[in-house]
Amino acid sequence: MVVAPNRIPWPPILFGAAAIAAVGMGYLLPGPAWLRAPIWAGLGWLTLLAGLALDIAAMAVMSSRRANILPHRAATALVTTGPFAWSRNPIYLGNTIAMTGAALAFANPWFLPAAMLAATAVTQLAIRREEAHLAALFGAAWDAYSQRTARWFGRR
Repeated sequence: MVVAPNRIPWPPILFGAAAIAAVGMGYLLPGPAWLRAPIWAGLGWLTLLAGLALDIAAMAVMSSRRANILPHRAATALVTTGPFAWSRNPIYLGNTIAMTGAALAFANPWFLPAAMLAATAVTQLAIRREEAHLAALFGAAWDAYSQRTARWFGRR
């Protein structure tokens, strides 16, 4: 029996809500003055752009393989190359990295806990279900891939 993928597109909702919450908290309790130094903003922008670049690279690889990118629709291909060779979830990883960069770019430390909470919620509400879906669809190929590639980052 094939486990259905997510019924609700949780990842973009969760990361978006976390970013909105971080902005709101930044207005209520702004970050320290030292965080507004140009060096931190520059480092933040580099990190934020690196996260977005990872997102775009992963989406491009998925597109080239004609893989469905919507997290609430059935998978159409098992992508294991490009960023997927180092992370089973490079788009979610890219979103987390981008939010981490936003903490420095916007001198708003609330993006850090927001990013971690979003990543944790995405793992619980989306990734685990997506993994069951991929295991049911792709069997041994998924098993081999999940054994050699970490959920968030790294090779085994």
